Amino acid sequence: MDQLVVTDAQRRRYARRHRSARIALYTIAILTALAAAGPFVWAAITAFKQDTDLYRRRNNPFIFNETPTTDHVDLLFNQTGFLTFAWNTLWVGVVVVLITLALALPAAYSLARLDRPWAGRMGIAIFFVYLVPPTLLFLSLSRLVVALGLQDSTWSLVVIYPTITVPVSVWLLIGFLKTIPRDIEEQAMVDGYSRVGAMLRVVAPLLFPALVAVVVFAFTLTASEFIYALAFISPSSEKVISTGVPTELVRGDVFFWQSLQAATVLVAVPIALVFNLFLDRFIAGFTQGAVKG
Repeated sequence: MDQLVVTDAQRRRYARRHRSARIALYTIAILTALAAAGPFVWAAITAFKQDTDLYRRRNNPFIFNETPTTDHVDLLFNQTGFLTFAWNTLWVGVVVVLITLALALPAAYSLARLDRPWAGRMGIAIFFVYLVPPTLLFLSLSRLVVALGLQDSTWSLVVIYPTITVPVSVWLLIGFLKTIPRDIEEQAMVDGYSRVGAMLRVVAPLLFPALVAVVVFAFTLTASEFIYALAFISPSSEKVISTGVPTELVRGDVFFWQSLQAATVLVAVPIALVFNLFLDRFIAGFTQGAVKG
């Protein structure tokens, strides 16, 4: 009986500790989420603030101390080339993603599956290319852009960005391919498929999480890259968001803060929605690809 009482007491203590631990965990998670969302919430509120509300230091930055206004959003759309910048960013990102997939998938497959003695060293060398700072490649890439006659054109970014996205995408896909048993495609080839057919019809569907990771990585990198976009493109009609927004909304020592924050929110929301839509597959693409490499 005493043993039973002790056991019940221990069970109750364990339940209290478990409940306290869960409360502490959820509290930390909520506080972390609020801290991470704080800058975005501030940007969304700032986009609709009047100048007098924004520049008074005693005003709370997270509430509307005065009546909100849409003037700064109107300025962004009607007095800058924001829509042009967004379109340029979108089509450059899509083309770069397609080029990255077209080059990275066969390269990764050949290095992971064809059992060449130099495959491991080649994979490491390809990844090291990604680690080279962009400033070291600037002169050689600028000569390439000039030789192709693509200066002051968004096509220059289409040529340059795959040099950044392809190496790390190859490395990511190699790691993921090594987690897929060879027997799957060998059985497909026994059934009559060629190696290319087995790769496209059998292996590629299993690679979908890794392909999602590659797409998200390549697109976000092209959308956020600044150095090459600033150096190679001058006309406003050819600029992308990463350079067009700051160059048009920072005029000398005048910063159009509300319009800048509106641009930030308008760019971040679609990317965040797409990212969360494929979040599980995106995480799987990185974590499963890291099992072997």
